[in-house]
Amino acid sequence: MDGYKLWYSGSVRHKKRVGILVDKELRKQVVEVKIVSDRLMSIKLVIGGSTVNVISAYAPQVGLDNEEKRDFWEGLDKVVSSITSSEKLVMGGDFNGNIGSLLRGYDDVHGSFGFGERNEGGASLLDFSRAFLLWIVNLSFQ
Repeated sequence: MDGYKLWYSGSVRHKKRVGILVDKELRKQVVEVKIVSDRLMSIKLVIGGSTVNVISAYAPQVGLDNEEKRDFWEGLDKVVSSITSSEKLVMGGDFNGNIGSLLRGYDDVHGSFGFGERNEGGASLLDFSRAFLLWIVNLSFQ
């Protein structure tokens, strides 16, 4: 549409879908698209000599089956692990968790501008971020 390109996973009948919309200026730089599941996908772009991986994720909500949660986090682990240290990574999505306002030992990944109380999903995201040396950027701004 208007030169933009949309890649998405999932089907019309399912509520759990993810997608990545790429600007018309960048769509020719996309060199790989990986659809991992209805909840997880990535694209790889080469921009000015740099390789950039963009991941779109939709984590299972609190209260859903533990197997579905485990499958999601294992899939995300595999995708992130496949990215070499020379490549850049941008990840976005709905991780269905609340990180909370208190750092509580996560000052290496938490920017201190969260709100409310941390829940199970938030703790999973913090643990994942720490394991891969990632920073949760939207907690870095007031």
